[in-house]
Amino acid sequence: MSELTTVARPYAKAAFDFAVEKQTVAQWQEMLVFAGAVAQDVSIKQMLSGAYSASKLAEIFIGVCGEQIDENGQNLIKVLAENQRLSALPDVAVLFNQYKADFDKEIDVEVTSAVKLTKAQQTSISAALEKRLARKVVISCSVDKALVAGLVIKAGDTVIDGSIHTKLNRLADALQA
Repeated sequence: MSELTTVARPYAKAAFDFAVEKQTVAQWQEMLVFAGAVAQDVSIKQMLSGAYSASKLAEIFIGVCGEQIDENGQNLIKVLAENQRLSALPDVAVLFNQYKADFDKEIDVEVTSAVKLTKAQQTSISAALEKRLARKVVISCSVDKALVAGLVIKAGDTVIDGSIHTKLNRLADALQA
């Protein structure tokens, strides 16, 4: 994440708390992802760094977003514009998604293997990780033939490396020591 993460955190938290209170988390997630994408547009980035007033910036931004942003989302845009924080919107969206995943007790897991995993293997790995992590697992798989055999599993800050490639490297290091 960028240096704007610290700036974005209170806005994301406030938006998430509001969304939970109003039971509109999915709607807020869609709005923030869309607004974050708009904020990353090259012409919008130039406008944000221009000499426009906060109210004019908010008006233009809301106009670009159109019906994708409801009244409450527009209020967030106005507050961000007043505080010269519209450029933090992509980070607000990322943090909001993290808060949602934590709220839903969900975690994204990357599984890298030397060969393509079967559905049964994916299901087995997913079930074991759900039990170990006490969360719903959203698994994405990729293939890296350099692993030789085995798996590398990344779940947040946790990495489980059971690849032959890593084991061979450890053995080589031990033999050289």
